[in-house]
Amino acid sequence: MNQPMISLESLLQPVDVQALEKTAASGGCSSSSCGSSAKPDDMDAATWEKIKDHPCYSEEAHHYFARMHVAVAPACNIQCNYCNRKYDCANESRPGVVSEKLTPDQAMRKVITVANEVPQLSVLGIAGPGDACYDWKKTKATFEAISKEIPDIKLCISTNGLALPDHVDELAEMNVDHVTITINMVDPEIGAKIYPWIYYNKRRYEGIEAARILHERQMLGLEMLTARGILTKINSVLIPGVNDEHLLEVNKWVKERGAFLHNVMPLISDPAHGTHYGLTGQRGPTAMELKKLQDELEGGAKLMRHCRQCRADAVGLLGEDRGQEFTLDQLPETVTYDASKREAYREVVAKERGDHVEAKHAAVAAVKDVAAEAKLLVAVATKGGGRINEHFGHAKEFQVYEAGPKGIGFVGHRKVETQYCEGGWGEDASLDAVIAALEGVEVVLCAKIGDCPKDMLTAAGIRATDDYGFEYIETAIGALYAAEYGVEVTAAVA
Repeated sequence: MNQPMISLESLLQPVDVQALEKTAASGGCSSSSCGSSAKPDDMDAATWEKIKDHPCYSEEAHHYFARMHVAVAPACNIQCNYCNRKYDCANESRPGVVSEKLTPDQAMRKVITVANEVPQLSVLGIAGPGDACYDWKKTKATFEAISKEIPDIKLCISTNGLALPDHVDELAEMNVDHVTITINMVDPEIGAKIYPWIYYNKRRYEGIEAARILHERQMLGLEMLTARGILTKINSVLIPGVNDEHLLEVNKWVKERGAFLHNVMPLISDPAHGTHYGLTGQRGPTAMELKKLQDELEGGAKLMRHCRQCRADAVGLLGEDRGQEFTLDQLPETVTYDASKREAYREVVAKERGDHVEAKHAAVAAVKDVAAEAKLLVAVATKGGGRINEHFGHAKEFQVYEAGPKGIGFVGHRKVETQYCEGGWGEDASLDAVIAALEGVEVVLCAKIGDCPKDMLTAAGIRATDDYGFEYIETAIGALYAAEYGVEVTAAVA
């Protein structure tokens, strides 16, 4: 199989700027020309320009571009039964958790440092660890300072929506194109089971009254953002037995009010986290329960399925977190922004994305041409770049795709708490956890896998192969699906 023009290893590891610049020059490709080939046919150019490099708003972009959250907004105005914010924690991977809170000045220094070292960076977000709109002065000061220094970086906030309507005009003035609102209910009676209290207009509200106020403010904020052309992503936490069936109604409401994406996330419920739900035994959904609901939501508001439920200080590609490389004690006292790495990276990625889109279209067409109604659930070990480029034993997560009559679609990811290979050795107990995480998956694709884990997966009813190592994900799945149903195809290569 042909290798990419420049290896994804070099793209996704610390970058050799001279090599990138040489490759970009030899390709004769600008990000505006080659990158445009990835635009979906049903999307207008203005919207595509907003999302094409945003890893959360574009599933395709998340293979190539990174986000960064700065923890400048610790104050919050509501209490959620699934939330317990921690401000000095390096070990938990969930929203609301940070290693250290930052002032706007500290955030400025950190963002410039990361932008100089992580060329994939395209988005700066403020996702707490409290609420970005409630702790507004710090949010605004951070955005204003950074947008002057790095004007091409996209600005994002996440909010519970209670204080959002008060700041929509300012968000528009600051050219914030993306806002995420967490909306878990549109029925206050259900909301009362999720939110013990809110703090609004200098007063604390509880129960159904609190949920009613929150609901009204969330809908108002969403409508105001839509009217101003700001893209919105709605986050909803799937809580079995509380709002699981109700999220169908939430999807209808947010679609009617112009939401761009709806992201349904699994409840993270662990007693060790100290949340109300964790301590009272409320379980989270299984991977297949989440997929079932997402499948039922198809046809409503467009779904986001690639969310990783990031920490409030996350740095890097989705699925990785390099935040611990950029704690305050590791930052230089003075730092100057150097755009060269980011510019060179975008040049190379533009060509790679164009090739990837062509290969993806060919693979989807091949699957649709197969006269079969069967669906095939495939898990992929990948480091990014849209390729099968991770060793099975080193995978921290698997991206899951479904091939069937409609083509090939990304359906989610499965986290692996403990990697199978650590220190060069495979652990059977870890493999048992990996197998459990792969519930419902029929085939695993990876860059390399040993005989022992392959045999254990086979015994569990899961086939694993490294025959498609370093190929584009969709190309491999297309060839696999067609071969499964007796049709010989020629795999597309980059």
